[in-house]
This record gives sequence, structure tokens and C-alpha cells, in this order.
Amino acid sequence: MDADTIRLTAYSHGAGCACKLSPTELSEVMGGLTPARSPDLLVGREHGDDALVWRRPDGRALVATVDVFTPIVDDATTWGRIAAVNAGSDVFAMGGRPLFALAFAAWPRERLPLGLLAEVLEAGQHAAADGGWVVAGGHTIDGAEPLYGQAVIGELDPERMLVNAAARPGDTLVLTKPLGTGLLTTAVKRRDPAAHRPGGELAPLYDAAVHEMTRSNGPAALAALDHGTRAGTDVTGFGLLNHLRELLLASGVSARLDVDAVPRLPGIEQVLARGEVPGGTQRNLAHVRGHLDVADGIGEPDLVLLADAQTSGGLLLAVPDAAAADDLVAELRDGGHTAAVVGAVEDGDAGRVRLRRAST
Repeated sequence: MDADTIRLTAYSHGAGCACKLSPTELSEVMGGLTPARSPDLLVGREHGDDALVWRRPDGRALVATVDVFTPIVDDATTWGRIAAVNAGSDVFAMGGRPLFALAFAAWPRERLPLGLLAEVLEAGQHAAADGGWVVAGGHTIDGAEPLYGQAVIGELDPERMLVNAAARPGDTLVLTKPLGTGLLTTAVKRRDPAAHRPGGELAPLYDAAVHEMTRSNGPAALAALDHGTRAGTDVTGFGLLNHLRELLLASGVSARLDVDAVPRLPGIEQVLARGEVPGGTQRNLAHVRGHLDVADGIGEPDLVLLADAQTSGGLLLAVPDAAAADDLVAELRDGGHTAAVVGAVEDGDAGRVRLRRAST
């Protein structure tokens, strides 16, 4: 089997974070579990935070997460890099610093060369090293479809972290990466490979998406903390709307989202126009639709994009001071991030999101 002609995405039922359980399904499963209790468990799973936080005897804390998904692109090295960056993002999204990780992989060993698995693991190690942590070991199994990810352990200062429950009315919402990776990777999976290779119609969009998915959220998280931010999350498989709603529910507030201000991958409209929508995105929108107040002029394509299942997406931050939010966005843009002010936290029904155009 020629590794150069293998389409890894053909061996998986979904692409990247879009392969995960929907918010509705996850709520059903988690609702029946006994909550974890310990005086040292500072942040558990009750508010849907990105990682768990455990108090250490020295006053600092450990932060731990795990993230695994199916191939999001056909290239083994690119998939490994994206998966590692995505796993570390949960630590950064809590305001932490990753220290080390354990890798996990499932591999259909009778259908795919083991050399490709080695490429995935090596790429994940390099991406982790670039992000500041070490892949110290891991676990592999023979699986029906390829899976790769990492369990990442980091540390943070409990007095200086980002959590879902800290948003307050008047906070300014900032998003640090553009939306559309779920739509793009679904198009890549469904179309001829030539479409996203150099010269193909999807090539510029594909390159932009890979660039964003392999961009670490570490610098953005550090900058957010330095600008006084205490509430935030990363935007991944549940899409912007559901991750925003988790933050709002945990904080007991509502929000206004300015649809025109939300950054999007350049050229994603062509994918939206063809209706190449991942199943995960459709389930995300179905889950959140009843909690939206949608202004006139906001159409179904807008809602699909806002619910799109992201892989290695940006941070959604609730910045307490509007001037600080503007300074944060300017700093991030100077560093190459596609960051923007996208709305504000408001009083109102907890978890409610009011969508508006800039002119409404």
C-alpha cells in the first residue's frame, strides 16, 4: 500500500472533533453519572470546563485533560500536529501551562501501514515540544478506525485561571480564531483530493484552516490573563454557540453575539453554499436553536457557521473591561491571530444568546 495515496479520512466516520457525541447526547450520558467529590478538586465537570483542576499542597494546582479524535485530514503528519495542538489547548484554555502528556492511538493494523502511525505519533511529539510540553509515554490499541490524541497534564495558579463560571454582565466577548474548520474538513473528506491540493479550488481555504488548527492558543491565553480576563473556554466540537452557552449557564448570564463581527475562514462561504455540513454541526445547531433569539436578516448559513464543530479552535473570552478587550484584540492581531470583539455578556435568562447584525 502506497502511503502517499492513502486517504486517512476515508477510514473514519467523522472528521476531527465533529466525530464526538453531540451536546444533547453527552448531557444524557453525564446526567446519570455520580459527581466526583474532593476538597482538592477545584474545577470538576459540573460547569463543562475544558479541563479538571486539582489543588497541590504547595498552593498551586494541576490541570488535566484528554482529547482524542479521528483523522481530520489525509496527511498523517498534519493530523498528528493538529491533534496534539488541540489536546494542549484545553490546558491553555484554563490559563495553565502544559507539562507532559500521554499519547493514545487506535490503529486498524491490518488495513493501514504501521509506518503511518509512527508519522502521526512523531508529529504529535514535535507539536507538543513546540507548545512547551513533553510526550512521555502512551498507549496504543488495534482499533476499527484510526484515533489519536493526548492526555495532557499542566499546572496553573488557582488565583489566575480561566473558567466558565466567571463571566459577568458587561464583559466583552472576544474570539481569537476564525470559524469554519468543520465545514472545510467535511468538504475535504467528500471531494476529490485534488480539490485541496496546490492549485485546487479548496487549496487556499485548506491551507488557512490547517494554519489555524496548528496555531497554539498558549499566547492568546497568556495575553488574556494579563488583560484581566477570568472567564473563557476554547471553541471545539460543540461549536461557538454551544461553548458560549456553557459559559453563560455556568455564570448565570446571557449574551449578545454580533454575527457580522465573528471571524470566519476566508472563502468558507463557497462550502456553505454547497451545503457540505458535518453531522456534528447539524446536531450542535439542533441542540442550541431553542436558546437563540435571532434578529431579522440572520439566515440559516449564519447559524450553521456559528454552530460549526471546530477542531483546535480559538479561545472565547469574557474580558471585564471594554478597553482591555480592544487592547487584547490589537495585541493578538499584531501577533498574527485573527481575533475580534464579537459581543457582550448581559443580564437575562441564563444561557440565552441574542444574535444580531451590526445594524440591529
